[in-house]
Amino acid sequence: MANKSVFASIKGRFLSKADTTNLAQAPAYAYSDAHALAQLSMTGTFGATFYQDPLQELAKVLAAANAVDPTFLAKTAVYTRKSGNMKDMPALLLAVLAGRDPVLFRQVFGQVVDNGKMLRTFVQIMRSGQTGRKSLGSAPKRMVANWLIEASDKALLQAAVGNDPSLADVVKLVHPKPGNPAREALFAWIIGKPCDVALLPDAVQDFLRFKEAGTGPVPDVPFQMLTQLPLSTKQWAEIAENASWQMTRMNLNTFLRHGVLALPEMRRMIAARLRDPALIAKARVFPYQLMTAYQAMSAEMPEEIRDALHDAMELAVRNVPELPGRVVVCPDVSGSMSGPVTGYRKGATTATRFVDVAGLVAAAVLRRNPSALVLPFEVEVREMRLEPRDTILTNAGRLAEKWGGGTNCAAPLEWLLARRKPVDLVVMVSDNQSWAHNAHGGSGTAMMHAWEKLKQRNPGARLVCIDIAPYGTAQAKERDDVLNVGGFSDAVFDQIAAYAGGRMGPDHWVGEIEKIAI
Repeated sequence: MANKSVFASIKGRFLSKADTTNLAQAPAYAYSDAHALAQLSMTGTFGATFYQDPLQELAKVLAAANAVDPTFLAKTAVYTRKSGNMKDMPALLLAVLAGRDPVLFRQVFGQVVDNGKMLRTFVQIMRSGQTGRKSLGSAPKRMVANWLIEASDKALLQAAVGNDPSLADVVKLVHPKPGNPAREALFAWIIGKPCDVALLPDAVQDFLRFKEAGTGPVPDVPFQMLTQLPLSTKQWAEIAENASWQMTRMNLNTFLRHGVLALPEMRRMIAARLRDPALIAKARVFPYQLMTAYQAMSAEMPEEIRDALHDAMELAVRNVPELPGRVVVCPDVSGSMSGPVTGYRKGATTATRFVDVAGLVAAAVLRRNPSALVLPFEVEVREMRLEPRDTILTNAGRLAEKWGGGTNCAAPLEWLLARRKPVDLVVMVSDNQSWAHNAHGGSGTAMMHAWEKLKQRNPGARLVCIDIAPYGTAQAKERDDVLNVGGFSDAVFDQIAAYAGGRMGPDHWVGEIEKIAI
């Protein structure tokens, strides 16, 4: 018999060498600069996570943002805002761009700063000094001032809610030159200076009268401007009636506490709003935001409202594709997935964890693909049965209950190999911090060794790795049969569908950003 160590099959010997380590100090693959920026930008929220603190995350993002071409940086800022619905990250990328290419900065400013909160976030980041300077600079100052001058009265009132910096701070910083007496009066009122009240917008005049008298119709101003006033149940009902979809989602417990949901007509109206497809689309809802609302609901919340959130979730993930062939979806339920998906943030930590998002993705795929095999894993696969007809929130909750243990991203693939399961598509949802696997000879990660073996049995199989944590390394090397995509918005489902259907290659995600028009 010939010496197997010499004459073994060369298949797999060209497995890409692991070129870095992850935060668990295990072998991993580094992304290209462009892919690293895309992945970090679509998952980063600057909160403390299991493996890193916010400053470590910031350092990674800044390094990637300064390594790519300014045009790609500009397009990524737009993509993360428009397609990823991210909040702090687009403002940070825009701030970096301001220092690297003022012309591109001016071109994309309006596409990134699309509301007052984004404006204040951008100013906060610029003044922090984290991107290289503590002053705004001439171009940013001019763009901020122009936004204030051109914004509608309603947009300015929305922007006036919040601090650090407040809108008054921003106005004082950039000194916008109003184009008419009415806007001059509004700017004066915002910064607390005397003004001609008769020139203020009708909504502000209504608010001032309501604040003084405490009676009459509730003014059409941002909800937060009214919360400190002594309001009756009827007045709270008026607020709820005029609320946006997102405001409704975020204040269900408040409405319950003030008696609004005890009113049958209000309860029906709010339930109808929550499940309205057009409003859900307009609000650019993250599915995990619905999960957060559901998890945070009071135990006394009416069943009608709970049912409406279940319906809203089904609508929020309506673009989950029907995938061809034999599909396996693998949510990571290990211990490192137990932290809040937006990180620990003092006073603003979400109840929704990475493991909840992984479970949500798995449940959503199962909903549209009832024959899919779901393999939750940590060190090993935790076998369980889910009912495809159950609601997404129900199945996601069952998966999330399984959390705990080390991380072995090879485990589901080894489970499939041991049982000789045929597969066409494997979807992994993880933070990619795999470490609890057997040592492998050769150069690749344990996951890639297992995938190579699975490919021998299933030559046409494809692997999609959804990375939902801002750690910046992969366990599977990108190639024709492997796609790494980051994020936890429902935009990732479009990528899965295109890749599974052969309509895109592994570099398509970065390619999508490249397509952005600026």
